[in-house]
Amino acid sequence: MKKSIIVLLAISAFYFQGCDDFPDGPAVSLLSKTERVANDWVVSEALNEGTNVSDNYENYELNLTEGGLASLTAKYSLLGISYDYTTAGTWEFVSNEEKISFDFDNNLADGVYEILRLKDDEMWLKEDAGTLELHFVPR
Repeated sequence: MKKSIIVLLAISAFYFQGCDDFPDGPAVSLLSKTERVANDWVVSEALNEGTNVSDNYENYELNLTEGGLASLTAKYSLLGISYDYTTAGTWEFVSNEEKISFDFDNNLADGVYEILRLKDDEMWLKEDAGTLELHFVPR
């Protein structure tokens, strides 16, 4: 009987540790938030005030490591010439791990985003002080 109670308590503790408070889920995950953030991400959908602006972000790649390193690459064309723009930096959770903050070498790429959804194969972020919502999937 004691073993059953101990096992039940251990499972309960594990279950509540894996619960998230993100508006769009998931409710439970076996991976830590850091493990889910660490990935090579591309933008699958971008919304600005509900309007689809994905075309503006189709060539963006965001690489995040478990150690807190980040790199952002944007590929674009201007006047028929192709450019690759890359900036390196760091990321960290803020506001009780409900938001993620990026600090890049190029300060124009810096920002704080509310985490709407965080799974190992999806990450949805919304600008903390703006209207842009980015939905990422692994590259």
